[in-house]
Amino acid sequence: MSTITTRAEALALDRTDQLGTLREAFDLPTGIYLDGNSLGPLPRVTREALQHAVEIEWGNDLIRSWTKHGWIELPQQIGAQIARLIGAKPHEVVAADSTSVNLFKLGAAALRLQTGRRVILSEPGNFPTDLYILQGLTGFTPGAELRTVEPAKLEAAMDDQLALLVLTHTHYKSGQVHDMARLTAAAQKRGALVLWDLSHSAGVLDVDLNGCNADFAIGCGYKYLNGGPGAPAFLFVAERHQAKIASPLSGWMGHASPFDFTDDYAAAPGIDRFLCGTPQVLGMRALHAGLSVLEQVKPRQLQDKARRLGQIFLERVLEAGDGSLRLLSPRDPAQRGGHVSFAHEDGYAIVQALIARDIVGDFRAPDALRFGFAPTFLRYVDAWDAAEALLEIVATKSYDDARFRTRAAVT
Repeated sequence: MSTITTRAEALALDRTDQLGTLREAFDLPTGIYLDGNSLGPLPRVTREALQHAVEIEWGNDLIRSWTKHGWIELPQQIGAQIARLIGAKPHEVVAADSTSVNLFKLGAAALRLQTGRRVILSEPGNFPTDLYILQGLTGFTPGAELRTVEPAKLEAAMDDQLALLVLTHTHYKSGQVHDMARLTAAAQKRGALVLWDLSHSAGVLDVDLNGCNADFAIGCGYKYLNGGPGAPAFLFVAERHQAKIASPLSGWMGHASPFDFTDDYAAAPGIDRFLCGTPQVLGMRALHAGLSVLEQVKPRQLQDKARRLGQIFLERVLEAGDGSLRLLSPRDPAQRGGHVSFAHEDGYAIVQALIARDIVGDFRAPDALRFGFAPTFLRYVDAWDAAEALLEIVATKSYDDARFRTRAAVT
């Protein structure tokens, strides 16, 4: 993938960018926002959708809105919107709960399918909530064991005791992308099931769950899907598993006939059995609106632009820097998701100095500076200017100020 050497070249790329008009769909802060991989910006249509949901649907129509405004169907409608972005069929995805809850649901359900197998395999350094949930799950499952091995040793660690492989497709810190097709096939060859966390992939990479024969997947709605803070998450269950799999959280929305109000649980057919409690309507409305921004865009277009944005930033920092910033992400864009990370012993202070200039990235302990390149609203010139600002701050050590070193509760 070719990169550029001047700011003028970045501006030229913006003039021919086929996704450039998407920027107009968002309310953006001043400066350069490089944290869409953590929280996507506000789509303009979302404000209108929430205003209608609050004032008309809730404020006037109240309980009638479950049918009049289709509240009850939002989990499936949003699932279908997400399905086209991750290579799934509409009836294989549903929006519900949080990523952590969905991981527990699918992890427990997968173990139930695996008679005589109790080993869950993941990697050290996976996103903490994934490991925490899996640790908690093993505590509720007699004989279950969580093993973690480095990525290069994953296939060697797959044995006849393996029940479930759980990996984050795009690593939250480095941006390294796993080979979904290869690892899925390797695990299934040993009789295991595979669960992918797509939180840093959905909406920025060209994911193909069915093409890779994936079993299960989860993901969040507030990053590249622009669903807002704490947006509902989603889960995927391949059609071939849906009739035989059972959710451990058998809530009333997962019942075959929830409004019959019977005492005994009977699972709904298909993906609906993985619903649990009442849908979070305002959150669903915001996610539904945010996803509409992506409806006319192909996942491959999003992927190509995100990787090129990241490459412009990455190459400029490496070529013009003093070497104190150590690249944590793959230099090869084909192996990288939508964000780029560098390491520096003063990483937190550097990020704060950038934020003081209205260039917003984030920090991940112990030393990672992380920059997200959401292709829907960022310009190529933003990637260039952000790199230049980072280089200047590091070169002048302007980050070496007490106000930049005080840790906030959220980094």
